[in-house]
Amino acid sequence: MGNDDERQIDAVVLDWGGVLTVSVPRFVEDWMRTENIDRDRYRTTIRGWMGRDALPDNPVALLETGALPVAEFERLLAAELMTADGGEIVAKGLLRRMFGTANTDPAMVELVREVRASGVRTVLLSNSWGEGYPEELLLELFDTLVISGRVGLRKPDPAIFTHTLDLLDLPAERCVFFDDMQVNVDGAKAVGLHAHLHTDADSTRAALADLGVKP
Repeated sequence: MGNDDERQIDAVVLDWGGVLTVSVPRFVEDWMRTENIDRDRYRTTIRGWMGRDALPDNPVALLETGALPVAEFERLLAAELMTADGGEIVAKGLLRRMFGTANTDPAMVELVREVRASGVRTVLLSNSWGEGYPEELLLELFDTLVISGRVGLRKPDPAIFTHTLDLLDLPAERCVFFDDMQVNVDGAKAVGLHAHLHTDADSTRAALADLGVKP
């Protein structure tokens, strides 16, 4: 366990999908392969909704802030997609199927357990696509939960980072943030948090060690 005097941070803030779970491309690819999704249609749709030029009120933004019900988002997404042979996509349960193999990463789960046990506060900061979180595990791993659909804010909006800091009653420089999307890492840095792009448990553990967190 690291010495408190050597620690540069008091809270570790982590994304869920792609950080505590297997990578997003991995589970999305599983879904596309299983349902024979036309990949070009999927990529074009998601790029239009999540890309640099996406409109502020695009379906993903509305879903993540809780302004668009899951069923309506699924209807909109299914309408944009098709199978590789031109078939329709069933809207009902689409997100559940898409996230079907978004299994937790055991190495990251263990790392968060160790960090929390060492006395460092742990925080989930997640852009939600519905409410498919394992609630018991979240309560075990995290002191604080900030889920976009519950608070009406989403990354990389600075407001969700300041909201998180307000909940923690900590200055930004005493917190570190890990996310699998560079745009969200950049958003956290802009607010003053230490922030790193997550690729795997070993590199995230090393980044924590550099900040004096050695559970």
